Amino acid sequence: MARLTAATATSAGGIVIRFLDTIPQFVVGRRRRERDGSAWTLPKGTPIEGETLAETAVREVGEETGLRVRIVAPLDSINYTFVQRRTRIYKTVHYFLMEPVGGSLDDHDHEFDEVRWVSFEDAPALLSFDTERSLVSLAAERLPEMRGIPG
Repeated sequence: MARLTAATATSAGGIVIRFLDTIPQFVVGRRRRERDGSAWTLPKGTPIEGETLAETAVREVGEETGLRVRIVAPLDSINYTFVQRRTRIYKTVHYFLMEPVGGSLDDHDHEFDEVRWVSFEDAPALLSFDTERSLVSLAAERLPEMRGIPG
């Protein structure tokens, strides 16, 4: 059996939060996946050469959701591994808390088949990955510092 090569990868993304009346919501997207249909996940992506992680997060979240966003605060990072084309990739994704400042979910790019606002209560049942469920739980603990965000 041939051995896998190893590589590292870094991405950045965000949890975009709004309040609809007093109910906090955040943005998720659904991607097609070859092996298991589809996955509901947070927006994220890969840096372009010369970009900071914050710049990458704002750009990628904007492209994938159709929203213009502003970073409110750094949140946390998640780590995971996967295999792609005989390479084991060790990936770190850096996340930021964000607020929408314009745009529309209707303008999301092709990377998500569907983008929508969901309540924090719906996150555990909807999100596909444990690492992202934990991250959203952490974001929920930080909601009091975001109460001034418009809907």
